[in-house]
Amino acid sequence: MTRKDRALKYMRILEETYPDAECSLEAVDPLQLLISVQLAAQCTDARVNIVTKTLFPKYPDVYAFANADLEELEQDIKPTGFYRNKAKNIIGCCQRLIEAYGGEVPDNMDDLLSLPGVGRKTANLILGDVFHKGGMVIDTHAKRLLKRAGLTKETDPTKVEFDVEPLIPKDKQSDFCHRLVLHGRAVCSARHPRCEVCPAAEICMKKI
Repeated sequence: MTRKDRALKYMRILEETYPDAECSLEAVDPLQLLISVQLAAQCTDARVNIVTKTLFPKYPDVYAFANADLEELEQDIKPTGFYRNKAKNIIGCCQRLIEAYGGEVPDNMDDLLSLPGVGRKTANLILGDVFHKGGMVIDTHAKRLLKRAGLTKETDPTKVEFDVEPLIPKDKQSDFCHRLVLHGRAVCSARHPRCEVCPAAEICMKKI
């Protein structure tokens, strides 16, 4: 079985197992998703969703975030951890959106990467979920599962992204990555993978 064939089979298995997979961050527009993803760094999506329930009504648009008081915003997002750096980046990001993009979230990788606090993982999620342009979101789950499935030998997230991206159709990449997260949480955990119940065990390269 070629690596491409293995990838497509893995993709189909996850499609059947998690047919309704979607981003677990709660957001109603591109800006909210962009900020939620930044808050989710080293924090669970569930906790971010709790914080944003009060955060987004308090800061209803890009101008409110751009003009926010730094110390006040730090306290507003404190439960997500690393709040000082996150608050600084959120304000800087929104100021950049206003200055360079008319307050709108851009729809391409280069412009997204020009925003403070935005790396390739965040940019790919925005490109996939908002603009439906595809994008491999390589978080800890994706990196672990893709290696176990024999789809990459790389360990650096960017190298994993470029290694696996050609194997998955563009229009399937976003959902595929969401399914990797669900599978990583439910079955293929870091310390105690439940290989005996894994629907993808037949193609997994993990040594049991």
